[in-house]
Amino acid sequence: MRWIGAVVLFFFSMAAQAQCAMCKATIENNNSHEHAGLAVGLNFGILYLLVVPYLIIGVIALVWYRSSKHAK
Repeated sequence: MRWIGAVVLFFFSMAAQAQCAMCKATIENNNSHEHAGLAVGLNFGILYLLVVPYLIIGVIALVWYRSSKHAK
């Protein structure tokens, strides 16, 4: 069980360098106070896209675990 936690921490500790090159270039070009909301919105969008697949897999694993526990 500890290795699962280590793997999860590894993936969540990756730097922002994992963003696509176009997203990074867009933020660097629009680095002004007028477009500060763009960077925040883009970062939240990336986090949203990152979290949703893990939530889906987690729910499926939980349902599978509970159904196998009740089957015994």
